[in-house]
Amino acid sequence: MKQVAWVTGASSGIGEELCKQLAANGLRVILSARNEAKLQELKASLPNSSEHWVIPLDLERSEGFAELAKTVILQTGRIDFLYNCGGLSQRAEAAETSLDVDRRIMEINYFGTVALTKAVLPYMQKQNSGHIIAISSIAGKFGFYLRSAYSASKHALHGFFESLLLEEAKHNVHVTIACPGKINTPISMSALNKEGKSHGEMDHNQATGMPVDECVRILLKAVEKRKKEILIGNKEVKAVTLKRFFPKMFWRIIAKQSPT
Repeated sequence: MKQVAWVTGASSGIGEELCKQLAANGLRVILSARNEAKLQELKASLPNSSEHWVIPLDLERSEGFAELAKTVILQTGRIDFLYNCGGLSQRAEAAETSLDVDRRIMEINYFGTVALTKAVLPYMQKQNSGHIIAISSIAGKFGFYLRSAYSASKHALHGFFESLLLEEAKHNVHVTIACPGKINTPISMSALNKEGKSHGEMDHNQATGMPVDECVRILLKAVEKRKKEILIGNKEVKAVTLKRFFPKMFWRIIAKQSPT
């Protein structure tokens, strides 16, 4: 039986590319995001399109996730991989960002991801196998300009999923936390500004970042090797090592980096 991968944030960016590469690798894919029309279009373009399913999902409204997971199981019989790619970025200074925006970003990026993971987890425990992938960010390793709420939500994911990987080892459920840096995706377009509206611009950092197909190939290799954490990007990911071993130098360098 072919393995099943459930991908959130499947309508764009890393999630969309994951669906393409997973399907090309012979997996059955559950495509989830808010934009059902885009998901149906993507599904139709995938190899063996009849083997895949579209399950619309809004991470901001998690109360129905248990039923969605049950629906997926009824259709597919199992869930081998859960790729938590859905999320929302930010482009605003902390002092100017309303608390409502902070809460919304945390609700989507953290609580929505955790809620879906908890909905899927019992099925992975029952089948005594599974792999959960959380798409964090290099901003989950350190804070950065215009990213206070986004960075906080990604830091929170690390605490949750690092705990989960220890607890679920007894059920043969694996966890990988991926930390992309500058990747060429449209994430900045939908990032929230201080009023909670879309930033609406393709940032230079994204436009010149690592191609998304290369990012996903690296991610899939890390999942295959069951790595617990993977940094993905170009030279910007070296900042993580720099912060750990040379913190004074790190803060001097990071202060000079462009937020967009």
